[in-house]
Amino acid sequence: MNTPSDPTPSARSGLRTLFNRQTVFAFLAGASLAGGLGAAAAVVAANGLHGGMMMMHGTESPADMTAHIDHVLKHLYVEIDATDAQKAKIGPLVQQAAGDLLPLHTQLQAAHVRVIQGLTQPTVDRAALEAARESHLQLADLASKRIVQLIGDVGDVLTPAQRNALATHLERLHGMPNH
Repeated sequence: MNTPSDPTPSARSGLRTLFNRQTVFAFLAGASLAGGLGAAAAVVAANGLHGGMMMMHGTESPADMTAHIDHVLKHLYVEIDATDAQKAKIGPLVQQAAGDLLPLHTQLQAAHVRVIQGLTQPTVDRAALEAARESHLQLADLASKRIVQLIGDVGDVLTPAQRNALATHLERLHGMPNH
């Protein structure tokens, strides 16, 4: 029997999707390094984020972050058959986006700490939990906007065929059916 505490399989699937998206955006906000490439924002986001794009432990230096982005981009360039001129434009776009997203990570961690603190108090502080949730959503929104900007910027550099190749690559990374 399905009750509110026992969601149907489709509801569970929807919740999983929602949480995955929020986690991805939050992770991106956490500078798991905003995607590497317009959709590299998504690729590095999708690939790098889950693959340790910034390792996200706070111990990585800016040089390590830059090197890792460059590494991910090299693979992406092969996937989309990028020219040297395109690489020269895309790399700085992705690096700038990563730099813009990195500060969001600290803020995201602070929101997470507030949730944990609210949960571990003798009395659950629902107002603090709600404030942390709102902060988390605002950070995810900021990250999402920056990533969409990056995707558009990189998309402007790519040919239609390269954008399709990138979209196909991203779909594979996310286990999505081809369009």
